[in-house]
Amino acid sequence: MDENKIALEKITEDLTFHIRITRGFKIWMGFLIIGLCICLYAYSRQLRFGLGVAGIRDYVSWGLYIANFVFFVATSLIGMLISGVLGLTGIKWITPFSRIAEIIAVAFAAIAGVVIIMDMGRPDRLAYVFIYGRFQSPILWDVTVVTTYFVLSALLLFLTMITDISWVHTKTDHLPGWVKRSYKVLSLNWTDTPEKNAIIRRCVRILLILIIPCALAIHTVTSWLFAMTTRPGWDSTIFGPYFVSGAFVSGGAAVLIAMFFFRKNYKLHEYITDNHFEKMGRLLVLVMFVYLYFNINEFLVPAFKLKTAEAITLNDLFIGRFAFLFWAVQLGGLIIPIILLLVRKMRTPLPLLIISLAVFIGSWFKRYIIVIPTQEHPYLPIQYVPYNFKVYTPTLTEIAITLASFFMVLIIITVLSKFFPVIPIRETAVERGLLEDEIKDE
Repeated sequence: MDENKIALEKITEDLTFHIRITRGFKIWMGFLIIGLCICLYAYSRQLRFGLGVAGIRDYVSWGLYIANFVFFVATSLIGMLISGVLGLTGIKWITPFSRIAEIIAVAFAAIAGVVIIMDMGRPDRLAYVFIYGRFQSPILWDVTVVTTYFVLSALLLFLTMITDISWVHTKTDHLPGWVKRSYKVLSLNWTDTPEKNAIIRRCVRILLILIIPCALAIHTVTSWLFAMTTRPGWDSTIFGPYFVSGAFVSGGAAVLIAMFFFRKNYKLHEYITDNHFEKMGRLLVLVMFVYLYFNINEFLVPAFKLKTAEAITLNDLFIGRFAFLFWAVQLGGLIIPIILLLVRKMRTPLPLLIISLAVFIGSWFKRYIIVIPTQEHPYLPIQYVPYNFKVYTPTLTEIAITLASFFMVLIIITVLSKFFPVIPIRETAVERGLLEDEIKDE
């Protein structure tokens, strides 16, 4: 019993050691806040002078903002895949990074809604979407499912943390006083009893069951915003599963990047092991194979038929203005990573970090080439308009506003991971046999 108590104290201390304000944390947060303020100044210029300061025009009306929105919605789906699909099947190796996936899901889902506001010329009219929204409009569907998914993800994150919050509040002495007081409020007077734990488990299971269809809906509806049009490049019946499979790729890469940095900076080598990277690497290559299949279908069928409008867009992608970016994304962000991940040595922490960064960046540019090229080829010829109406080029203001969304995501992830355990404490103790799992399902 004494050995168990010592082991429990060690786990608690190891997994809460990072909950303190350090010099490195201040520097990092200072960088993020300063960067965000600079980017928000760019947004203030857009509010004052209108969307003309961005590169979007009449023909290319969706620029970096919508590409970024699609990317953020996609990455947020990883919480559903890890905690929902794998968690409900009882897979245990996800325990050390399931909360990391949930934090990423909350952060990206929260800012996805903000990105939409960035794309609005009159953000003060946002309420009209809810007041006068039409059920026939996919935009209303998108706003609804994004909001619902964020609420479900936030509830899931809080419910899975509440036992740890109470545990840390009652069983630790090394944390700053203000942290202890905050934990006392957030714990809602929770006590670790079999009855209350059974309630938590039932609530979490209900949320996991609800979050799976909601997560699938959020990116399927996003894909419908494109597929409901008859534009070449978007007029596709497979856009739903195509977008969802791509979401798992970007989200999986984001989790691997976070796992590497949390393990290194929070000294979690004993809890996030090389075996966890190996298994996540296998999961990533699996979803990338699925995504590659949909990519082949997405381009092979129209390339075989070569309808006039489709031929123009495909020519631009394969050998035209977007060819370099297109092939860099397909090769560097998908095909080469798949080949590398099939090698066992590449599924170790450092190689996986490099591969995941390539996949993550490639996933963003993939959304760019989904959104932009097809808009540069309207049905009617473009006549007597300036050159910047014909060819889309992001402006510095637009790039800065896009960067603001990433700064906000990093701030949310940093705060949540810094002041709460990124690895479930009680669940880790149960899996190591240090606590009896007294939770009984009814």
